[in-house]
Amino acid sequence: MALLEELKNIISGEVATDQETLKYYSRDASLFEVQPQAVVFPKNSEDIKKLVKFVAENKSQQPELSLTARSAGTDMTGGPLTESIVLDFKKHFNRISVADQKAVAQPGVFYRDFEKETLKHGWLLPSFPASREICAIGGMVNNNSGGEMTLKYGKTEDFIESLKMVLNDGEEYELKKLNRQDLDAKMAQKNYEGEIYRKVFTLLDKNYDLIQKSKIDVNKNSSGYNIWKVWDKEKQEFNLARLIAGAQGTLGIMTEATFRLIQAKKHSGLLVIFLKDLKSLPDIVHTILPLQPVSFESFDDHTFKLAVKFFWGFAKSMGAKNALSLAFQFLPEFIMTLTGGIPKLILLAEFEGDNQEEISGQLANAQKRLTNFPIQTRITNTEAKAKKYWAIRHESFNLLRKRVKDKRTAPFIDDLIVKPEYLPEFLPKLYAILDRYELLYTIAGHVGDGNFHIIPLMKLADESEKQKIFQVMEEVNKLIVEYHGSFSAEHNDGLIRSPYLKMLYGEKIYAIFEEIKKIFDPQNIFNPGKKVGAKLEYAKEHIKVGA
Repeated sequence: MALLEELKNIISGEVATDQETLKYYSRDASLFEVQPQAVVFPKNSEDIKKLVKFVAENKSQQPELSLTARSAGTDMTGGPLTESIVLDFKKHFNRISVADQKAVAQPGVFYRDFEKETLKHGWLLPSFPASREICAIGGMVNNNSGGEMTLKYGKTEDFIESLKMVLNDGEEYELKKLNRQDLDAKMAQKNYEGEIYRKVFTLLDKNYDLIQKSKIDVNKNSSGYNIWKVWDKEKQEFNLARLIAGAQGTLGIMTEATFRLIQAKKHSGLLVIFLKDLKSLPDIVHTILPLQPVSFESFDDHTFKLAVKFFWGFAKSMGAKNALSLAFQFLPEFIMTLTGGIPKLILLAEFEGDNQEEISGQLANAQKRLTNFPIQTRITNTEAKAKKYWAIRHESFNLLRKRVKDKRTAPFIDDLIVKPEYLPEFLPKLYAILDRYELLYTIAGHVGDGNFHIIPLMKLADESEKQKIFQVMEEVNKLIVEYHGSFSAEHNDGLIRSPYLKMLYGEKIYAIFEEIKKIFDPQNIFNPGKKVGAKLEYAKEHIKVGA
């Protein structure tokens, strides 16, 4: 603790070691509880540099000393949890500037504030996750976040122009895309930066064919280090910012990000598709995707049943002043359910445009393309009509959580992804595993990507229930590998999935991950125990029991 007291004398920001603060920072939105020794609120990049140098200098006498960056604390994997020093960026690293269809933001900026500023100019960063109201920019970059609009526009990595990072030597660098001439100039430097570029380039170029063959064939993937998009041999382009995206703060400390923005569309409409079974799902997905929906979401029959069962609470969550009026809006769905049964899956294909006529045309065209399928469809060409479906997609899990008082959320298979064409085989096998362990769950997600979010409710005070987590995860992860998918499309690895990366990628690729960590962080200063070196027993020991 004496070492930690020294922190107050070397930085201009604040240091907290009181129990109330430590307790707060021992949790995020994950299963875990890990209490840090200190929480630091760095004021500027100079503080970050001093902190990195401090830990490096004292690492030999206190090996457990490390730095873990944290923004909003909404991570569902335990990514910002540590037993050492937490760096909170919300207090001081919260500046943003917008110009020329770009935004420069510090990691502590909340996305909701970021979006307010960009929309003043009619621009948008479309890779926001479902937690858009409570997440921050630092987490979006370091988890390589995605969400509903990722289907059309891509993940956060696709919008990063450059990143500023404090690396292992305690100095700040800018990382961005380089052509071959600029890369050669970097590698020719006789300094720490040159060494980083030389080592990473040599590693990726030497193993180029192996790396490309190992790339999982899905639309988005946050599992492991993003080694597939750093060195583009064909274009002769090299971009270390791509490697940092999704690295969960394990390679350095991000201090600033510059993003490319898109023009925000003013209008949207929704085509709702009701499936009685999953057989036609791949063909429907492949019919809709070429029409370029901005999002293509889904929720299952479990979710629909909850919306009906807890209808009055659901109406309240929508802000509906008159529940009877809302019930009338759902009358067609109630009739459909009584006459044809509850749909196995409900799909929401959203289209956007600059005027309502454009939207109406897109929706009519999409509906026409589906006339030969044994399904029912419904067009909602206004935001008000679409609201009820989006409310089910977004709110059903919260309704379930609030009504089952003796259980709590257990995110551990919350972000799996397989190609949509595998879903008719994959989903029944997934359901079978979950039902065999008698889990209470709903399934919703981004069907256009084949990305599903499953967060069971469990009584973790019960040891047998807690054991189910790792039994179910083992079986589900094997199923994901069997269908050539990934454990995480956008939520990342953290404490919960890092121990399984070797299962997903094999020994050789995992060894490349280890080498990447060693190049950037030979002393294991930055957020240890995530991505590489993770222990499953550690995860088991740190599951929190309470809500």
